[in-house]
Formats: sequence, C-alpha cells, structure tokens
Amino acid sequence: MRPAYLSHNRKSKGEILTVFDYARPETLETAIALLGERPGSARPLAGGTDLLVQIRAERYQLDRVVDIKAIPELNELRFTPGEGLTLGAASPCYRIYEHPELPGAYPGLADSTSIVGGIAIQGRASVGGNLCNASPSADTIPALIVHRATCRIVGPAGARTLAVSQFCTAPGVTALQPGELLVSLHLPPPQPRSGAHYLRFIPRNEMDIAVVGAGAWVVLSEDGRTIMDAQLALGAVAPTPLDLAETARQLIGTDGSEEILDAVASAAQDAARPITDMRGSADQRRHLVGVLTRRAIRGALRRAQGEEI
Repeated sequence: MRPAYLSHNRKSKGEILTVFDYARPETLETAIALLGERPGSARPLAGGTDLLVQIRAERYQLDRVVDIKAIPELNELRFTPGEGLTLGAASPCYRIYEHPELPGAYPGLADSTSIVGGIAIQGRASVGGNLCNASPSADTIPALIVHRATCRIVGPAGARTLAVSQFCTAPGVTALQPGELLVSLHLPPPQPRSGAHYLRFIPRNEMDIAVVGAGAWVVLSEDGRTIMDAQLALGAVAPTPLDLAETARQLIGTDGSEEILDAVASAAQDAARPITDMRGSADQRRHLVGVLTRRAIRGALRRAQGEEI
C-alpha cells in the first residue's frame, strides 16, 4: 500500500491535494480485508471514471482507495449458451459489445455499453462500476434489469446474491453493506426467439446523460406471433432505475399490436416519477417514457424475430 493524491484547483484557494492510501490487491480476500478495515472511508476503484471525479469534487472523504483491477474474479468474462454470462464487476464496457457472441445473446446490454461515454471511457468504465455508482440515469442498469441479471456480493460475512433490480436504493446509494464488494454479475442463458433493446434520449450529443432511458426484453412463441414473456425497465425517471415487471406482464399473451403498445406505454408513464432539472422537465420526461417504451418494445420484437435494427 502506498500514498496517492489527486490535485484539483479552486479559484479562491489554489491547488488542493486530496491524499489517500492506494492499494492494489491481487486476491478477493485481501480486497475485502482492506475495505473492511476502513468502513465508510475506503472505496474500490475499477475504471475510475466516476470515482476520481467524485473524489476531486469532495463528494467522498476517503483515506483509502482499493484498486480491484488485478483480481481475477473481478475481471472474469465467461459465457456459454447453456449457463449464461458471468461478468466480473471490473470488466470494461467494450468487452461486451466487441465480444463475438454477447451482442446477439444480450443485445440490450450491448446497446447500453456502446453508449456509455465515448470510446476512451468505454475502455475504462465497467458495467459493475456503472451499477455501483447508482445514478438514476445510468444506461447499463435498465439493460441489466431487463436481462434479469443478478449480483454476486462478497463481504466480511460471506457471499450473497441480489437481483440488480434491488441493488440501487437511492441516488448514489446501493444495498452494499460496509466492507462488501460487488464481485460479478450473472445473466441467465439467452432464450430462443428472444430479443432486447435499450435506447435513451439525450438533449444533445455533447451531454451524455439520459433524460430518459428505456429497456425491453421479449420472448416469442414458436410461430413468432405471441409474446410469451417480457420485461421492461426505465432510467432517469425516478430516484432509482425502475423495474416495470408488472407493466411488462400486459404484453404476455398478446401479439404486441399498436393498441397493446399504447396501453403498456401509458402504464409505464403512470409508473414513472420524473422530476424537472436542467436536462428536462417532468412533463417532457413523462412524454418521452411513452415514446421510448414503444420504441424499445418494437426493437426487442424485431430482434426476437431475427431482424436487425
């Protein structure tokens, strides 16, 4: 372990140094011990695209940063059609959309990882880090929810599993207990005749934060005419990403007609709890929920039918 610091400037005070201990363990057990020694004042570092900015902004008063990128379990990416996907929490976004099989197996996740920042950010930012940042507007979280992902969490009390839909508890707050670490994510095996789609609205290309994000996943019958299973999720319209499992059930047993899509989009609007901020008004967000929910479902249906979008 060695000392490290970040420098930042304030017009009134000049250069400010944020000093902390830096550790780069190579085993999960060591990482858990290092985090547990400083509960509340130690945080893990994966890509750092959020954490380093937050330290500079003095959002956290940290005295230890634990770099988890050298731990094998945190970098694992293992996929088989029969077992699904195990994705280490420190694995960067580009490994999803550049993988030869994952965009076809989990298209909603590939959609979301390909729009997290720019290419340079995608080479550093991790899906696990995006989840742990717990931003209401995070792009990968609705995609993980619709693909029914679960979290493997390890801490001083051992290991536990939690659905991604239950992981974020408030803006910037997660279900992780002191000393716990998100180790990996697991996505179930892709089903035949299934498809997913994630998309978002942003005010302009230079502001890479969703005003609204929407994800959908569907499974079709053998004849391709009936929706047998479905999942929906929204981002940026509530304190946490919204799991709309109940709303998605309205799609099951239907053919996904425009009339059905209108009813489901209206139900999604009713479930949303948007606010007004610098990126958009509550009314605009509620309108966008309807528009993007329809588009996400249509995109998922087309992919389930074997079409490209």
